[in-house]
Amino acid sequence: MQKAQRSNEITDWINYFVQTVLDAQIDAEQEIEFTLKKTKFFDNYKNALNERQQKVVRRMLEEGHHGFKEGMNARKYVSVASTSKATATRDLQDLVQKDIFKPIGGGRSTSYELKI
Repeated sequence: MQKAQRSNEITDWINYFVQTVLDAQIDAEQEIEFTLKKTKFFDNYKNALNERQQKVVRRMLEEGHHGFKEGMNARKYVSVASTSKATATRDLQDLVQKDIFKPIGGGRSTSYELKI
């Protein structure tokens, strides 16, 4: 922009402006696609989730199309759903069985991604 202000050469400014518009368009398309996926997800699973599971899934979806950082695990589930670790573990296994969550890793360090 400084170059464009000092001379009549505005090619760099136009390139910057066009790239910014394209980046915004790509981000908007991703958000729209993600919103449609969320709507379809809740249409498919609205009766399959208990209140705790709904709360956790909604919290994960708040992160947008970039996803929930490092996935969901039992410790995070306990915190989000305000429940015991045993209930969190049962709920997580139920979500895997319903093909809603995908486990990542294993053992004590298992985390889960939402299949959306």
